[in-house]
Amino acid sequence: MKYVCLVYGEEKDLYAMTPERLAKLDADSLAYDRSVEQSGRLIIAQALQSVKTSKAVRRRKGKRLITDGPFAETKEQLLGFVMIEAGDLDEALEIAGGIPLAEIGTIEVRAIYNVPGS
Repeated sequence: MKYVCLVYGEEKDLYAMTPERLAKLDADSLAYDRSVEQSGRLIIAQALQSVKTSKAVRRRKGKRLITDGPFAETKEQLLGFVMIEAGDLDEALEIAGGIPLAEIGTIEVRAIYNVPGS
């Protein structure tokens, strides 16, 4: 079954890191991604650009509405995602728990919904 691990954290925590600490976090993240890939369970892993670059789109009564910033005003922002193949939720949680950003943020694990007919 496919799962997406949504990586949440506070961007300010990343900006507050020393260049050395940030480089280590990046290296640890890439190494972990490679280990999950080598196990055959990684589908894709991507970091996202700052929420300062994001836009939200809504359509109401046929009109497209675009606003600056993330969809939700929250303390933690979506920083990236990791899509994996796992036998069950417990295995997915085990994989998600190894994501280095789990030490400073939160990883939300959700099963992928297969739209009927897709």
